[in-house]
Amino acid sequence: MTPAAPACLDNISVVLTRTSHPANIGSAARAMKTMGLTRLVLVAPNLMATPMTPEPPVFNPQKPQDFVLPEESRILASGAADVLDAARIAATLDEALADTVVSCALTSRKRELTAPLQTPRQLTPEILQSARAGQQTALVFGNETFGLSIEEVQSCNRLMTIAGNPAYFSLNLAQAVQVVSYEIYSQTDADLSHLVPPKHPATHEQITGMSAHMAELMDGIGFFNRRNGERIIRRLHNLFARAKPETEDIDLLRGFFNTVRKRIDGK
Repeated sequence: MTPAAPACLDNISVVLTRTSHPANIGSAARAMKTMGLTRLVLVAPNLMATPMTPEPPVFNPQKPQDFVLPEESRILASGAADVLDAARIAATLDEALADTVVSCALTSRKRELTAPLQTPRQLTPEILQSARAGQQTALVFGNETFGLSIEEVQSCNRLMTIAGNPAYFSLNLAQAVQVVSYEIYSQTDADLSHLVPPKHPATHEQITGMSAHMAELMDGIGFFNRRNGERIIRRLHNLFARAKPETEDIDLLRGFFNTVRKRIDGK
């Protein structure tokens, strides 16, 4: 049975402010869901025209609840369309952050602010501690071209940056969401047992039977001539016992022995 994502992740929101490309919103939703985050907040989306969305919906700050994402966003979301369906639409960042305790502004520019600049890895322990306490936490991402404004950064109480190549650092919005979401999920110590295939260790009887089968084949081709057959078989049996073979391993070897025997017999 596949385990559920840690419940505390329900207290972490991804806030996208003034996003311009419809595909980026869908891709960000997909990046979120793969890491157990499902709470998406869109602040004053300012969608541009694209080949797939030549007439993008216009956001009305007086009626934010009437804004509907175009099909392009849903297509790029792949299996995360439910994240888009449940997305909250807000007219301002202050409105989006009203109930948050910890809000992290994602920025890659120098800021004349007193708050320390921290990486996702450094901030994640605090984010998870807040989320586990039932407090609302937000990860705030700015417009693809201009990032967060100084006013938007000041609305947050933490500064987060993703470390990268100083000579060339250009992350797509969805990539940035993925990096931060992954760091958070990786520090939840989530159960990974569902990724480990079930084991079927071979029994003593199966190992003994396979060893006898091998001994019969070796004797048939004269391998024991001038050799201590009992000692060899004993060592091989111990070897297989130490190797902790699985049932499939025994079946594979015995199938191989049968094929070799048929070739020897000319069948």
